[in-house]
Amino acid sequence: MSYKENTYKKIYQQNYPKVIRLCLGYTVGNDALAKDLAQETFIKVWQNLDGFRNESGLSTWIYRICVNTCLAEIRRERKKDKNLEIDNLQVSASNDYSAEKEDMLVQLYKCIDKLSSINKAIILLELEGLPQLEISDIMGIKHEAIRTRIHRIKQQLTKCVHNE
Repeated sequence: MSYKENTYKKIYQQNYPKVIRLCLGYTVGNDALAKDLAQETFIKVWQNLDGFRNESGLSTWIYRICVNTCLAEIRRERKKDKNLEIDNLQVSASNDYSAEKEDMLVQLYKCIDKLSSINKAIILLELEGLPQLEISDIMGIKHEAIRTRIHRIKQQLTKCVHNE
């Protein structure tokens, strides 16, 4: 196995769980589409790995590729005028989730899906646990603006989830 292949394998193993969760957020839990988008993300990572210049962290670079891949898919889907299905939403295989929590999670993803594509990207990265400075780098928006947006998005989602 070549050096590039070894490096890629490590990158894939370290970043796949984060990328698939981000894709699941964009696809409102559509597992098959999320896997396709994650695969497309890692194909782009492989194709551009030699050109990575370490100007940002590797995971930041991968998130940026993933966000752009997911946003492109959303634009394609809107052009097709299809509605994303929430029927396929799959919650963690563990049994820690009560039916009530699962319903709230489904409602949260429905509410997230109603956000603008930029706000959707921001809140999904926030839910993934990324530091707001890194979200700022990924999105190309000033840190102060990200902080304000996240606060407003959370208020909007809270109202939506509680049907206010």
